Amino acid sequence: MDITLVFGYIGALLIGVVLGLVGGGGSILTVPVLVYLFGIAPVLATAYSLFIVGLSALFGAFQNMKKGLIDFKTAAIFSLPAFIAVYMTRKYLVPAIPDTIAEIGSFSLTKPIAIMLFFALIMFAAALAMIRDKCVGDDCHDENRTVEYNYPLILLEGSVVGVLTGIVGAGGGFLIIPALVLLAKLPMKKAVATSLLIIAIKSLIGFIGDVQNLEIDWTFLGFFTLLAVIGIFLGIFVNKWIPGEKLKKAFGWFVLIMAIYILYKELA
Repeated sequence: MDITLVFGYIGALLIGVVLGLVGGGGSILTVPVLVYLFGIAPVLATAYSLFIVGLSALFGAFQNMKKGLIDFKTAAIFSLPAFIAVYMTRKYLVPAIPDTIAEIGSFSLTKPIAIMLFFALIMFAAALAMIRDKCVGDDCHDENRTVEYNYPLILLEGSVVGVLTGIVGAGGGFLIIPALVLLAKLPMKKAVATSLLIIAIKSLIGFIGDVQNLEIDWTFLGFFTLLAVIGIFLGIFVNKWIPGEKLKKAFGWFVLIMAIYILYKELA
């Protein structure tokens, strides 16, 4: 087997380990692993990422259901605009993007390059969120705070996150969690748990839009996802000895470096 493919499958396992250890953020590496180690086209890679991220988040959501941490009403309110937006994005918006978007001198901005550049910008935002690692709101860890809903902003935020997820194939937890804390007044633990259910729903529904447009290699996708899920359980197991919160900032710096690498590779 090609050594690059070996690193790719190790990457699949590590994505799950990071998700299990840190509780989020690992999915941001799925697209780079698929594109640069397996040579999969960016549009197809973002589709595969939706399935991998969605199924992985679903396993995490089941764990949180057992602990009673998921606020199902909030998940339903946020998920409705999010899954409509991500489905429409994958079904209609992504296929509508022209193969060549612009010609700038000798540089041609193609659809794959544009997707990877946009993905790098999202990675920057995710990295900064993990590096800062600050609580949103003075009382966000108060488990007894009253849940309130700012419906217009929740619907708008859900739609925006759905479009972003549809384009780059990442879960968007770094956008969803602050929204749940600020707009629904959820305590941080419940916000993190509820975000996993939202990510699972919108990612898997978004993937349905791709099944209708793309040729899916189910054998490869199934094996890659299996490795990621195994990694999640390994991460949860190791988390007993290594606190995930301490790793989050270090992982954030790694994501930042990856974002810079993608920008360099696509623009050089």
